[in-house]
Amino acid sequence: MDETRLTSALDTDIGVPVKPVRGIEVLAGMPGRRRVWTLEQKLALVSEMERSDNIAAFAREREISTALLHTWRRELRYAMEAAKLPPRDEPMFVPVVGGSPPSSSDSIEVEVGGAVVRIGQAARTDLALAIIQALQAGAS
Repeated sequence: MDETRLTSALDTDIGVPVKPVRGIEVLAGMPGRRRVWTLEQKLALVSEMERSDNIAAFAREREISTALLHTWRRELRYAMEAAKLPPRDEPMFVPVVGGSPPSSSDSIEVEVGGAVVRIGQAARTDLALAIIQALQAGAS
């Protein structure tokens, strides 16, 4: 092993011959890569993709990454949800729905021996009669 070639403690020599590196080819500005898509193109592609049965095949036919298509679809969904929301600076009110107060004409009040019973208008006649008879029997 040639000790003069080692420049630090991390260098090792395992006996493999060192070959010089040939020139490096830089692939810059390749046509077809890193395309710029307009909003109209994105919307059209997402719309077509939604009607497609096989998203992977759809993406391959158009030479688009499936991840990019899914990103556009998610961004469109978020934008549509945001458009439906009311502005945050306006107060939101929920209408209050309450029951009508009981009126005296809807029920009758029977007092027998200190017990008070209210019988509603919708009560069956035989049930109301049985209640009154039970109150009278308990009072005597």
